[in-house]
Amino acid sequence: MRDVVIIGSGPAGLSAAVYAKRAALDVVVIEKEPFSGGQIVNTKEVDNYLGMKGISGFDLATKYKEHATELGACFLEGNVSKIDALKDKIKVELSNGEVIETKNVIIATGAIHKKIGAENEEKLTGSGVSYCATCDGAFFKGKDVAVIGGGDVALEDALYLSNICSKVYLINRREALRAAKSVQEAVFARDNITFLPNYTVERIEGKFKVEKAYLKHTINGEGKEIDINGIFIAIGMEPVTDFLKGVVSIDDNGYIIASEDCRTDVKGIYVAGDVRTKRLRQLVTAVADGANAVYSLEEDDKLYMVQVTEE
Repeated sequence: MRDVVIIGSGPAGLSAAVYAKRAALDVVVIEKEPFSGGQIVNTKEVDNYLGMKGISGFDLATKYKEHATELGACFLEGNVSKIDALKDKIKVELSNGEVIETKNVIIATGAIHKKIGAENEEKLTGSGVSYCATCDGAFFKGKDVAVIGGGDVALEDALYLSNICSKVYLINRREALRAAKSVQEAVFARDNITFLPNYTVERIEGKFKVEKAYLKHTINGEGKEIDINGIFIAIGMEPVTDFLKGVVSIDDNGYIIASEDCRTDVKGIYVAGDVRTKRLRQLVTAVADGANAVYSLEEDDKLYMVQVTEE
């Protein structure tokens, strides 16, 4: 019987592992990939994490893993297919049939950015293709960039980048935007934001970094070429919660419902990082969630022990 099973080895999961080991808990971290770090490993340069300016995402993830390993956290590669929350324990089942019994679970599976499917999108990710304007916008000061999407996040990204960049193209596959009217008005009031409705990005070009984007009109099929240094894709995220339906409460967008204390509505199950309902999904908030989840777990375990003793 484990004290805690952490599902996911991104910044939130690794932070939780460090705090759990410092609390002298028996910890196993289940990671889907043969490496730790989550999405951060694809970031070539981290610029928004205190004290680590300029470090690569891979190097930072390596430091996280080393920290957790040195404290004694156990790592297991596998894919969780099912969780059963019973009265006195939780069963975590892997796709290979292995079952781990534990007192607590911290879900830190993260969320995946939706891709536009453009040619060279994967190849140039981290070299001009970004899914986080607030993370990477500072690298494009005075340059020309494009934002893809028509919702609140895309338009807010365009506004944010317009304060940094020389020119911002806002590209949307439809004429109509889904963002709030007030945000739309703010975007159209900016002289350096150019709205390109009814276009999709077919191909992104650049030998070592983004240099151009080739667009296609969704109605007449005409092509268009724009010279840009960066492209920010903001068409949504998909939280990794498919194995949790019917286990904990999940909102309409697939995120696990929990506040800053990281408690779900099921005893012994906590959530940390991008998979949680929250306002800001950043490296710093993921790491903070890992700490909060373990702190809540410790509080609940102490309360449970007191109740059992009294009974």
